Amino acid sequence: MKTLRYTSAILLVAALLNSGCSKDFLEKPAYSSLSEQIVANKDGVNYLLVGAYAALDGSGTPTSSLGGGNAWEAASTNWVYGSVAGGDAHKGSEGTDQTPINEIAIWQPNVANSFFNTKWRAVYEGVARCNNTLRLMAQAKDMSDADKTKVTAEARFLRGHYYFELKKMFNNVPYVTETTADPLVSNDVDIWPNIEADFKFAQANLPPTQPQVARANKWAAQIYLAKVYLYQKKYADALPLFKDAIANGVTSNGLKYQLTDNFEDNFDASKKNNSESVFAIQMSANDGTNGIANANMGDMLNFPANFKCCGFYQPTFDLVNSYRVDDNGLPYLDDYNQHAVKSDMGIKATQPFTPDNGLVDPRLDWTVGRRGLPYHDWGYFAGSSWIRDQSQRYAGPYATKKMVYWNYNKDKYMDNNSWAPGTAINVLLIRFSDVLLMAAECAAETGDLGTAMTYVNQVRSRMKDHPEGWVHDYKDPANPIQGFDPAKPLPYYKIGLYTAFPDVTYARKAIRFERKLELAMEGHRFFDLSRWGIADQVLNAYFAFESAITDDVKGGHFTKGRNEYFPIPQRQIDLTLKSGQPVLKQNTGY
Repeated sequence: MKTLRYTSAILLVAALLNSGCSKDFLEKPAYSSLSEQIVANKDGVNYLLVGAYAALDGSGTPTSSLGGGNAWEAASTNWVYGSVAGGDAHKGSEGTDQTPINEIAIWQPNVANSFFNTKWRAVYEGVARCNNTLRLMAQAKDMSDADKTKVTAEARFLRGHYYFELKKMFNNVPYVTETTADPLVSNDVDIWPNIEADFKFAQANLPPTQPQVARANKWAAQIYLAKVYLYQKKYADALPLFKDAIANGVTSNGLKYQLTDNFEDNFDASKKNNSESVFAIQMSANDGTNGIANANMGDMLNFPANFKCCGFYQPTFDLVNSYRVDDNGLPYLDDYNQHAVKSDMGIKATQPFTPDNGLVDPRLDWTVGRRGLPYHDWGYFAGSSWIRDQSQRYAGPYATKKMVYWNYNKDKYMDNNSWAPGTAINVLLIRFSDVLLMAAECAAETGDLGTAMTYVNQVRSRMKDHPEGWVHDYKDPANPIQGFDPAKPLPYYKIGLYTAFPDVTYARKAIRFERKLELAMEGHRFFDLSRWGIADQVLNAYFAFESAITDDVKGGHFTKGRNEYFPIPQRQIDLTLKSGQPVLKQNTGY
């Protein structure tokens, strides 16, 4: 199975999109661009479609320099907008570094914050590429109807994704298609029906498998459509789509959807595009592109400070404490912060420290780097010497882990061509455990508590079968890891299964907490809290707890009725003047 490579189409697409940038350009020979007549054929349209895929990662577009630039402002993982804004993570690093994130982290965002404008532009770049593909495809004379239907389905799938990103972030956004005559479109119309229509077309017309693993297939479209229904609380519409995909769905390369045997396989580049990958952004390294766009530049800051860069994206105490479990291996759904996991906060790396010896969910140590425990296969996490602010007062003592490459295969999957690291670990926009938990939510909300519990337990069972997690890797006599001491005390891992969901209130609470544990640091948390309508309760409790420990979230406050969405970038409003008045309107409260 071939993997779709994005880079080859980027310059072509950029040249084509730039062809209408200014009157001055139209009056001069376009030496570095291609005319529409040259591109409006089967090969050219396919290049344009690949370019539409290439915009998924938000880097290497006009929003950032080809060397990475400020790609983190539009990172496809949404680590700023989903995880930092959702209480999974601190910004990390130091207070004076990337200061626009500070106001996002405490929910005091400024409409002029450059991060919002960068994200807006990056996602609309994707929309523009989809629309360009569809527009020029209509002019292609060497494409069969079947060819055009397939291209249309892929382009509309991608456009559905891009508009979904815009909708969940900004809510009120303008909807522009390949047939829109005037690009100055108002943002006062709900675009959910348009997003649904794109995914419905994709579901009906995409094949179940694809010749290249990165391309969307029928099942990814069906799951994305169900997710769109879920966000609108159309649970009865979403549930049968999820159930069908769970029972019958396959990845684009034909693997039956199922959880991987090992949780960590989803975050190891050597094991990507596995049975859990529903739709992923393909990342690569050392492929001859010199890290220009293919090596996840959006997360280039998010490594412990002893790596090449930069000490950002540090998990919160609130998140770590969520992994504490009771004697049955179940989480403390209501008072987890009263069962805090011991940390090395305030203890220098040169001072002794013994890790917590209480019961914890094993997913903790695949998600968070903490003192005295193996950090993948890089050795034991050393504590404050691996933290950018070694006092740990700014953002705590923990480090992110899921999107950090491994030592044993770094020569192949770490890109060292830029000033900060790149990695070939795919960005999983949707993975199968996410599907199971979305289905569980729909089942609970429609009164089928038994099915809801079954899906939640299916997710939990993966770790229950081998709760020691990474210990197996480190104790493998055939592959001993240098520096690991098999006799050193290890955390006591335990994870149990639910035996009953007595009512919908309990089921809802358990499912929501399971999403927090399973999908932590993957950019989902804030968007979940927002759509559930509980962001004010959860985040204000988080600010009260976390700000007593670290300095970075002091003064944080979430305002219900305003902060469920980010502000429309002021720069975009200013660019839409018509007859002296802006076409775009600001979101309520900003």
